[in-house]
Amino acid sequence: MGIPLPGLILALALATGAALAPPVVAAEPLATALFGAERSPSHQRPMAIGSYNRGCAAGLRELPPSGPTWQAMRLSRDRNWGMPETISFIEDLSRYAATLPGWKGLYVGDIGQPRGGPMVSGHASHQMGLDVDIWMLPGRNMHLSRAAREKISSISVRTPDQRRVNGNWDRQHYLLMRRAAQDPRVDRIFVAAAVKIAMCNATPRGDRAWLQKIRPWYGHKAHFHVRLNCPPGDALCRTQRPSVAQLSKGGDGCDDSLNWWVTDMLNPPKTTKPRKKAGPPRRGPRQYLLTDLPRQCAAVLSSR
Repeated sequence: MGIPLPGLILALALATGAALAPPVVAAEPLATALFGAERSPSHQRPMAIGSYNRGCAAGLRELPPSGPTWQAMRLSRDRNWGMPETISFIEDLSRYAATLPGWKGLYVGDIGQPRGGPMVSGHASHQMGLDVDIWMLPGRNMHLSRAAREKISSISVRTPDQRRVNGNWDRQHYLLMRRAAQDPRVDRIFVAAAVKIAMCNATPRGDRAWLQKIRPWYGHKAHFHVRLNCPPGDALCRTQRPSVAQLSKGGDGCDDSLNWWVTDMLNPPKTTKPRKKAGPPRRGPRQYLLTDLPRQCAAVLSSR
């Protein structure tokens, strides 16, 4: 009986002293590639898993590309998938938008991928189907073609120096975001700091607690980013902390700390303190492997 070829190669290598090449180990694919390749939701009950910037989602629902009071934009991205609560919220807010002068509905940006998870471009969050971007551009045409939705862009409501709102900002934007913030499904809304300041200045005394949900954040000059709470019963979902619902002192967020965004953040004061030594780099959402996500995300990917 002859020696199998692999055994013969090993025997020759040992006899001649030749070095054996180390076995080739395939690199583990990035989570962005795995989730970005999916074109349909998992066949599971709807469930948000993990956190907004490290998670996935089962049983997501598609926001129809067109509705009576909304248009899903940039359809080529295939990111109009969300939890049922998110889809319902968008439908409700869009109906309200259609009652505002000059608006017929909403232009809706990214929600999430068919199975959530990290994205190869754009957002670090939007991983559980509980985030949605709403364009500042008033929705005036609810019958846009797919091609038009790839070309049309939103509008900035902030001045180039980032300190004030510009002429695009109006009462309708204020009313729309106030309506969103007053919705109990909403945890917080990210906007440009100038927008938060304008809303603080435009709100009279009285019920201002909803303003706490309006949070200044970088880059939100042409859309506002709505983040919903974890749905009831989703034990694997973690709402961002501190949650608005857990704020013990309440308040509206219109205090002196808000001015940091239009002062020191834009022109940091000089410091003589030595910089701390940088530690080893951490993997971010673009570098996540499947093992960096909750273990249930593997079942979400494998569901057919």
